[in-house]
Amino acid sequence: MITAGDLRPGSTIDRGGELYVCVDFQHVKQGRGTAFVRAKFKNLLSGSVTEETFRPEEKFEDARIERRAAQYLYKEDDSYIVMDMETFDQYPISPSDMGSATSYLKENDSLTVMQYGDRIVGVELPITVDLAITETAPGFKGDTANPGTKPATLETGATIDVPLFVSEGDTIRIDTRNGKYIERV
Repeated sequence: MITAGDLRPGSTIDRGGELYVCVDFQHVKQGRGTAFVRAKFKNLLSGSVTEETFRPEEKFEDARIERRAAQYLYKEDDSYIVMDMETFDQYPISPSDMGSATSYLKENDSLTVMQYGDRIVGVELPITVDLAITETAPGFKGDTANPGTKPATLETGATIDVPLFVSEGDTIRIDTRNGKYIERV
């Protein structure tokens, strides 16, 4: 069990059979009143975000999420086939469990599969990935006083904004947490 006062961003709890991860946490002590905890939770299955307040002594069921190293192999019909790096077992993962990871995932890339019991609740990619640009508008000369951006399509099919000097065929580094351009590799 975990109390509301012990919640921190990244803590995972089980409330009524639903898994939630704490996204934001704030301990509030008002002048005369009692203290309370304001927390923002994200449902790991549906992706919905809720904000709730609790007394610091309220208890939650602590959910232990197991993280396993895996490798993405290929896409088959609606599912993504991954291989466990310890046992070398291959198993499918649904697109809903993959989430936004599909935008930055190439064959043979490493990832981390998050499991709660026998149920897969999501995947985590490395913080940065290197992807090639397959299509973008040509760069513009001149106007370098203002940093401009243009859309670029990556080899995975995702589209992100890149600086004007980046061209087709370049390999760029992307932050997978927010989908932003970091640098040209």
